[in-house]
Amino acid sequence: MSARTITVGVARERPCTLVVCRGCCCGNARKHPGTDHAGQLERLRAAATAHGFQVRTTDCLGPCDRADVVVVQPSAAGRRAGGRATWVGFVLDDAGAEEIARWAAAGGPGLAEPPPALRLQFIDPPRDARARSRRRP
Repeated sequence: MSARTITVGVARERPCTLVVCRGCCCGNARKHPGTDHAGQLERLRAAATAHGFQVRTTDCLGPCDRADVVVVQPSAAGRRAGGRATWVGFVLDDAGAEEIARWAAAGGPGLAEPPPALRLQFIDPPRDARARSRRRP
């Protein structure tokens, strides 16, 4: 008998989700004065509404030397197909944000190949990423 994973409720249909860092360095106009951080987030949210993925913001994700950071989390279907969260750094211009939005709209990790230019921006998550992502009471 083989092991099966049964996904119930909302998790069965969870869409691709972009987690946009807006901590101490990401989204900081003093650190990156040439980036329209608010406009970037607005465009990502508009794309999410149009194409059925989600966008969330969070405090510091950790790799501040690679700001702005976006984590592309797979949809439930993408995770079942083997997709895993992908960390993207240096998202400081419209082109990078648009590539991420197109990838999420196409299905994201596990369902669609990332654009080749975007692969150059992939970064490793910090060693304590799992601990940081856990909610505290």
